[in-house]
Amino acid sequence: MTKEEFLRRMQEDETYAPGWQAIDDAFEALYPGQQPEHFGTLLPSRAALGGDEYLDGFSVYSSPKGYKHLVTYGMTVLYGDEEAFGGEWNGWGYEMTIKLKEKDTANCMWAIDMLSNLARYTYKTQRFFQPNQFIRGNGSSLHVGSDSLITALLLVNDTEAQPQMSVYGKTEFLQLVGITEAELGAVMEDRNNIPVLLRRMKEDGNVDLVTDMQRQKSYF
Repeated sequence: MTKEEFLRRMQEDETYAPGWQAIDDAFEALYPGQQPEHFGTLLPSRAALGGDEYLDGFSVYSSPKGYKHLVTYGMTVLYGDEEAFGGEWNGWGYEMTIKLKEKDTANCMWAIDMLSNLARYTYKTQRFFQPNQFIRGNGSSLHVGSDSLITALLLVNDTEAQPQMSVYGKTEFLQLVGITEAELGAVMEDRNNIPVLLRRMKEDGNVDLVTDMQRQKSYF
């Protein structure tokens, strides 16, 4: 698409959102015909309007493999934006995902709050996340108020959602994987333990690196 065609499309279609469509396309390929549960953030709370919310929303898909697949909307440019046209990367270059071993979306809402906080961190500090990084917690469960051994996060390329191209550039999907405090200690001590940890998870049957907040075993 040329820039002239892009500008014309923006003028003719107020709902034109190529960045949003790129996310939807990636997940339509995974879950054909599925209408996800979508949660939009309140307009007054969004940063563009003076609030402290940097994401426009979240979608929750039900995987036939038995878990919920969450994805953010807002780490990339979603709507018509002339300045973003023709970039190599769209916005921060990624949207965040997490896969939770849950049957009910109500049990995933804590993760939506967590994703909001991580987006806020990136926008305010201008520090973005990349695969093979880890995020330390405070030693307690990621799900505040719950009793879980999962206390920290490892970042990987989403095992299923494929990168997308739009007029704004490339969008990747960065998956957050819950890990235990012992596992965090191992990867902090030696980053070469990251691929070891991921391999052990997959060899144990968790090929899609689903976060199970009830997990009792540790791989280190």
